[in-house]
Amino acid sequence: MLHRIPSKNTRMAHQRRTQVLIVKNDRIRPFRIEVAQEALSDLRHRLKNTRFSYQAEGANWALGTDIDYLRELVCYWHDTYDWRKHETALNRFAHFRTDVDNIGLHFIHERGKGPNPFPIILTHGYPDSFYRFAKVIPMLTDPESFGGRPEDSFDVVVPDLPGYGFF
Repeated sequence: MLHRIPSKNTRMAHQRRTQVLIVKNDRIRPFRIEVAQEALSDLRHRLKNTRFSYQAEGANWALGTDIDYLRELVCYWHDTYDWRKHETALNRFAHFRTDVDNIGLHFIHERGKGPNPFPIILTHGYPDSFYRFAKVIPMLTDPESFGGRPEDSFDVVVPDLPGYGFF
């Protein structure tokens, strides 16, 4: 369990700073993930028409991707994967976009449900994305739903790497 005890003055100062920043930065825009159907149709077409290379007998993973595994993966993406279902799941979070020094930035900002959530930034490396934290975000913002105390909640910000993700 996380234990932190910021002073009341620290929490109040944070709240004042946060309120000022929200008012001053009008370049932060709400964002929903909505991939165009045309892009998904194009992907399905390309998956259907994938031309697989030859694999030396017995090479398996020794000389690159195992061709049988790759065929299975392409088949899964073409026949089974439901992008709209995953898009809906991703959109359960509050997404935003902004520009920092003319570089597009996508981030999630989920507000904590406790009486005085403490801010936390979760970052990832390359290659990765905000989705790495999808399971822990609800635990941090609403610890009571997971057996914790509401006063241990966080305001969670998860930025994608600048220039990557949905910028």
